Amino acid sequence: MPLHYLYLTLAVLFETIGTTALQASQQFTRVGPTILVIVAYGAAFYLLGLTLKFMPVGVVYAIWSGLGIVFIACIGFVVFGQRLDLPAVVGLGLIIAGILVIHLLSNTTQH
Repeated sequence: MPLHYLYLTLAVLFETIGTTALQASQQFTRVGPTILVIVAYGAAFYLLGLTLKFMPVGVVYAIWSGLGIVFIACIGFVVFGQRLDLPAVVGLGLIIAGILVIHLLSNTTQH
């Protein structure tokens, strides 16, 4: 795996952790989750910046935000009991399809 994909993968992971902690912070009233939000988002943006040395910003942001949306929706469903109706599931599937099209078919990403 090229190093920039590792950076991007870790950026998505930290963004997902940060957003999950954001929910757990209860509007920044709980100290532990609030600190985790700050640290995780800081790490996510740092790693995102490293990824931008190798890939175009539009592609990086599409993959980063798209995967973050899908992972957070899944975490919301499993951890927080938030329900997803059929249009939401279809929309998430389209996000994944878009990421695959960009990654597999576009010449703008470096493989």
